[in-house]
Amino acid sequence: MAEMEEKLEDLKTRLAEINDLDMISSLLHWDQSTYMPAGGAAARGRQTATLAKISQEKFIDPAIGKLLDDLQQYGESLPYDSDDACLLRLVRREYENAIKVPPEFLSEFYTHSAASYQTWAEARPNNDFRSVQPYLEKTLELSRKFGDFFPGYEHIADPLIDLSDYGMQAASVRGLFAELRAQLVPIVKAIRSHPIADDSFLHVHYPEAQQLKFAGEVVRQLGYDFNRGRIDKTHHPFMTKFSLGDVRITTRVKEDYLGETIFSNVHEAGHAMYEQGIDMALEGTLLANGISSGVHESQSRTWENLVGRSRGFWEYFYPKLQAEFPAQLKGITVDQFYRGINKVEPSLIRTDADEVTYNLHVMLRFDFELQMLEGTLSVRDLPEAWHERFEKDFGITPKEEKNGAMQDVHWFSGFIGGAFQGYTLGNILSAQFYSAALAAHPEIPDEMKQGQFNTLHDWLIQNLYRHGRKFTAVEMVQRVTGGPMSIAPYIQYLKTKYGDLYHL
Repeated sequence: MAEMEEKLEDLKTRLAEINDLDMISSLLHWDQSTYMPAGGAAARGRQTATLAKISQEKFIDPAIGKLLDDLQQYGESLPYDSDDACLLRLVRREYENAIKVPPEFLSEFYTHSAASYQTWAEARPNNDFRSVQPYLEKTLELSRKFGDFFPGYEHIADPLIDLSDYGMQAASVRGLFAELRAQLVPIVKAIRSHPIADDSFLHVHYPEAQQLKFAGEVVRQLGYDFNRGRIDKTHHPFMTKFSLGDVRITTRVKEDYLGETIFSNVHEAGHAMYEQGIDMALEGTLLANGISSGVHESQSRTWENLVGRSRGFWEYFYPKLQAEFPAQLKGITVDQFYRGINKVEPSLIRTDADEVTYNLHVMLRFDFELQMLEGTLSVRDLPEAWHERFEKDFGITPKEEKNGAMQDVHWFSGFIGGAFQGYTLGNILSAQFYSAALAAHPEIPDEMKQGQFNTLHDWLIQNLYRHGRKFTAVEMVQRVTGGPMSIAPYIQYLKTKYGDLYHL
């Protein structure tokens, strides 16, 4: 027993060193996305590539494989849900995947990714798709190459999807999306048969500093811990973590649209509160992260939509918002504001989309990812394909590429494949987890009207956040909700909320 415990400590020490390298890499990425001058892009690419190569080499060291082999029986003898048993299962799975990917490939990919991101950041405001096209073509080539490191897949996207949402495949996501789309389209049609809600008051001038001040106070009250976090501006909002004591969010501001800053802050704070809620005992291990893309998005969407776009939330916060912007919101009632922030209308931008049409954006992107990976859609034809699909699905066409194929950062800073399905999985799971929270604490909606969010936040910490990656997404959904993932709570949520708003 003592020998096994000694080997386990050796493994944990090695993994902690690798984790430190990965967190340093995350810090460099955060800097590039916030404050780094454009001239630093080439060097930053080399730096992140070097770190990725060293990290990969350390992780696939045969010594780690030997430790895992030696510890296998010991791990199986431990209680299934113990920290050490969960860690050994996860490290085994990650190790067996990692040894298939050469460190040189990761070095090449991270070098390319840094250059691609910088080109996108400069080209997007100018609608310059031609500049990013060769980078996107290279990203597609590298994404296919990554998939080929995992032979035996049914679809080339499967290894990439599995990377973000373990256990999911192209076929299972397609089936789920088809089921969801069949339910969503009739809801969209029913809503569009009614007058569109007025949200013009959201599109007047709101000074940046005041928006940032208000949004910061909102996320603080929800539970985002500024002693372990901060907010900065970027091109495309994201959350990043350098330790459980340093979990940062970024945002962007449009002075002619109030919703951008408020809801992007709440969205990213949802991600961050998840990470801040992980048990500190897991710090420095692979367990100290969110489970999957879908589970992570369930938390950003819970706080952004089920909480942040609820009537009760704004019964508390709207008087404070109106006091901050008295001229802009003069004469606008809380009912008008609530209808305005929940306006359902086809939109060009995914991150601005309403709850009902949002998933159609995700499905479009997911389909394009599969087509590009299959070779049935070339990168050069992506803008035209985007316009045609958008017209078909939304009845509108983007006039500028920054609102079309260039709007999302994902393909320009990561792989093509597995980048988007997590958003819709997150929507589905957000309603399922929230329903479980309400079953345990029916008082949550009334508490939110008083500006009290501790009951919900604490329930999520105890039932979901603190476990980190101890369990798979399938296991966690079963533990939290008592059943498998289901679209039923999500569809019921949409029908109830928007049925009331639009008198359906």
